Amino acid sequence: MTTETAQQDRFPWQRFIHPRFWPTWIGLGVLRLLSLLPFNIQLSIGRQLGRLARYLLPRRAHIARTNIRLCFPDLSAEQQQQLLKKHFEAIGMGIFETSLSWWGSDDELKSRVRIAGLEHIKQARESGKGLLMVTGHFSMMELTGHMLGLHNPTGALYRPMKNPLSDLLLLRARQRRLGPLLTRDNTRTMTRCLRRGQAIFYAYDQNYGLDHALFIPFFGIPAATITATSRFAAMGKATVIAYFPRRQADGTYVITVHPPLEGFGAGNDEQDTRHLNTLLEQAILEAPEQYFWIHRRFKTRPAGEPAVY
Repeated sequence: MTTETAQQDRFPWQRFIHPRFWPTWIGLGVLRLLSLLPFNIQLSIGRQLGRLARYLLPRRAHIARTNIRLCFPDLSAEQQQQLLKKHFEAIGMGIFETSLSWWGSDDELKSRVRIAGLEHIKQARESGKGLLMVTGHFSMMELTGHMLGLHNPTGALYRPMKNPLSDLLLLRARQRRLGPLLTRDNTRTMTRCLRRGQAIFYAYDQNYGLDHALFIPFFGIPAATITATSRFAAMGKATVIAYFPRRQADGTYVITVHPPLEGFGAGNDEQDTRHLNTLLEQAILEAPEQYFWIHRRFKTRPAGEPAVY
């Protein structure tokens, strides 16, 4: 599914008046009101919500705690617990960062971000080739993707949400600054876009099983990592650039854009994927609490190894 032409459609209110959608409307209304507060206050509220979520979502807390224990074995139990606490605070702040990406002005977004390495994107676009921009899942991913989109017209892959109202609202919000938007299974259209010279965001670091994946070390732990990034680069004849966001203590953001990955997509999928994991690990270590530890990164295990969650 592509959404290139859907942006101008009128919102189908009649589809979402059923009471089962009322909690979603109420939640969005509260978030919209809170988005009128100064942004630093919003982030403070987000930290408190994140602390609460750590107790209200014990399953996710267990997943994050396990990931942190596996990836940072040198930290003491107390340090791991502190990282877990800061991680949920980051997740809570991510709610308000998403609202800023939805309702904030372009000028406000630009004033809050510094992009290091933007020249790599500009030089790559001058070649006329497509651009595959790869990253990992960080708590402020939605916001920083929109920020980059202001400087470089970019499309993205997305996974539809189970709640149709949330899915449509999120889609329309993303359409303000990104396009085309493609569902994750629409790889054929993605390849065509790359061959036409367009740019596409792609986050490769979640566990989708062993289909088109290899076990590649992630912080020393074998992690089923999709190799489709290499295939997309080859099929789309695209330049591949990695970028990673980081929230700073003052409520501003730095996006680090790396130089193009030379030789990526030339046939050595394992080497390509190891390189991406190395870059991702380096970015995580700069602010480990901001990575998406609540995802079951090690859900798929090598044969004979026990489950970790």
